[in-house]
Parts: sequence; structure tokens; C-alpha cells
Amino acid sequence: MSILRSILCGCGSYLPQRIVTNAELAQRVDTTDEWIVQRTGIRQRHVAADDEATSALALKAAQAALADAGMDASEIDLIIVATATPDHTFPATATQVQAALGINGGVAFDLQAVCSGFVFALATADKFLSTGAAKAALVIGAETFSRILDWEDRTTCVLFGDGAGAVVLKAGPGEGTLADRGVLATHIRSDGRYKDKLYVDGGAGSTKTVGFLRMEGKEVFRHAVVNLAETVRHTFEETGLTGADIDWFVPHQANRRIIDATAHKLGIDHERVVVTVDRHGNTSAASIPLALAEAHHDGRIKRGQLVLIEAMGGGFTWGSALIRW
Repeated sequence: MSILRSILCGCGSYLPQRIVTNAELAQRVDTTDEWIVQRTGIRQRHVAADDEATSALALKAAQAALADAGMDASEIDLIIVATATPDHTFPATATQVQAALGINGGVAFDLQAVCSGFVFALATADKFLSTGAAKAALVIGAETFSRILDWEDRTTCVLFGDGAGAVVLKAGPGEGTLADRGVLATHIRSDGRYKDKLYVDGGAGSTKTVGFLRMEGKEVFRHAVVNLAETVRHTFEETGLTGADIDWFVPHQANRRIIDATAHKLGIDHERVVVTVDRHGNTSAASIPLALAEAHHDGRIKRGQLVLIEAMGGGFTWGSALIRW
């Protein structure tokens, strides 16, 4: 039976020029490089310049993805930007990217699921493409988390960084089997009972301020390993696959210990895990597309391989997607 699949045909990324090392942070807060590396695996992160808005990062990643796909912006009729740090309360950051690309048709909107945002955005774009509602999509994860960090809080300011990653998806024919190229399965979940474990203490509708990120690290860690393994197991049950069938595991880059624990639970060898957290920190919705772009451009991920992505974010939100490259 012929069906429509969402085929990934281009990847792009952008990281701000400024790099902040652990040693630099140790001059600002009571921490050390050894402490940060031991608990998170992070050695450095990128921080946006004062004049770099989230849309600017997203635009550069989108342009790189279009170039990689060999496509013109005019072919795109859907843009979804996953971000928790938009330029404005409104309009959507995606519409700013749309305008900058010279696109005046189709639809553009933001999606907010924090660190799970890219997985949620990919799942949403897949629904548009697989039903014929759109033909080609830009799915972007872009964040300037440095703007919502309390730089006096050593438990959070060392964890996050800025950046953007993007993929181009095109609707294409498939046979409805696991041999098809494209998005094969997506699973997304939310549970609002855990809001106080990871949140920002401000907002236009509450405090009328932007606020700062707050987190209960141990609780987030505990839920992350359980929830991430659960959502991937749903994918394995649906497809009949196991961890041994996955060519590349590209998890959300929040914490090296979470990455290792989840891979172990899923039976995925560490040599098949793409890790960028040491150089990027946690870039929230940007972390997975940044890692995808790196592994694609350095030749690790090859056409026809199975790629598994997963993430968990504040809310809580979590999800996974299986892609045949």
C-alpha cells in the first residue's frame, strides 16, 4: 500500500561564536571544571551575542538545512520553530524566519515543549506531510537560554547554552513498511503535575516578567531516565525493533549521565550514541537537530540507516521518533 512519508532531506545548524568554558564560569560562581564535568559531562557552551535573537540563530540553521537539501526557500510551505525563548511574546519566531527567507505563502508557527520541542515539532510536521496538508517543511529547534538563566545560580547556569538546528522534510512515497525512508514512528507525552520540577518563574500572563529557569535536578534526572526509556519502548513495541536494530541514537543533550543511563536501559551500545553535550551544553529544543546535523555532516549517519531520537523537557513533556535516514 502506497502512503506518504516525511523524508528528511537536509540538516543545518548554527552556534554563536562566543564560547563560555567551565573555567570562565568558575570565576563567576562557586563551581569548578571538575565538578561540572563529573556531574554533567559539559565542558563548554555557546552564548549568543547581545544582538543575536532566537530568530537570527534559527534563520542561519534554516539556510544551512536548505542548502544541504539543495532546495530553494520557495519550496517550503510549513515552518515550525520549537523554542522556549522566542523573540517576542508574539508574533511567532517562525514567522520572522519565514519573512527573512522571503516566503509569503504556507504557514509558520512556534511550538513550545521546552527540551522536547524538536521531537514534538517533528511529530507535528509529520502529520501535515503524511496527510498531504503540506509538501515541504522546515523543522527548527532554536534557543537563547542564556537570556533566562540566573547567572548566580550555580546549579542551573552551568547546564545550558544557545544554538539552533534545523531539518528539511519533504513528503514522498512509501510502502508503509519499516524499509521506507522518512519518519517511521513518533510518540509524544505530557504530564503537567510536575511543573514545579523544571520551570521558569515568570511570564507575561503571571508576573509580567521573563523570569529565570528553576530546576530540581535530582527529580528531573530520575523522571528523565524512566520516561525516556518508556517512550522508546512504545516505539519498539510498535515496530518490533530492539536497541540492537538502531544504527544511531541521538538523544536530547541534557546530561551525559542521563544519556548513558538511557542508552544502557535500551540496549544501545555507547559507540552508536551521538554526544555533543560536552561542547554545546543543554541547548533545549536545539540540542537534537544540532547533534543530527553534526553526525550527518561528519558522515556518521548514512542514507538508509535507522536513527532514534528522544527528549524530555519541563512540563513534563517527553517523546521519541524513529527515522529512516
